[in-house]
Amino acid sequence: MRRPVIGVMGASNNDALSDREEKRLRSLADDLGAALAKRDCILVTGATTGLPDLVARAFRKQGGFALGISPAENRVEHVSRYGLPEEGADVIVYTGFGYKGRNVINIRSADIVIIFGGATGTLNEFTIAYDEGKIIGVLEESGGIADHIRDVIDFCNKPSRGVVLFDNNPETLVQRCLEAWIDREKGLCS
Repeated sequence: MRRPVIGVMGASNNDALSDREEKRLRSLADDLGAALAKRDCILVTGATTGLPDLVARAFRKQGGFALGISPAENRVEHVSRYGLPEEGADVIVYTGFGYKGRNVINIRSADIVIIFGGATGTLNEFTIAYDEGKIIGVLEESGGIADHIRDVIDFCNKPSRGVVLFDNNPETLVQRCLEAWIDREKGLCS
């Protein structure tokens, strides 16, 4: 079976992530990065700052391969216009599509999407994943939109082929998401 591609979507430094909140969530980010690396996943992020960057750095320290999808059209624009880091990815794909276009590519590139904190950008990524029937893991107690996803689903009352799993433990959440993905892959192959 091929390696699963997991997208981690969450609060960037531009997206309602205070220094205090980042400090509170650093250990959770480290645990999430380690859990993904331990299971030999490929990581996809928005090549951004904040929580996805913390997860990507922890993941890469454990030997994982991380792909960054940038809103910029090239490296210079990525660094100077958007002010985004390069250290959180082994490879960066420069889309030139801005944040919203990049979000679609992030989600479509991932087998599983994990929501970690976040604000409007992460909500956008969640709704794309939900509409496209992805397996979605929500890291509860990580603040931001992640702590309101149940309400969003209830309020919208929209059916989806997607599977939404909730857990406040990164290790358990990753395991449950991977089990759902394996079940889905088996169904596709039969």
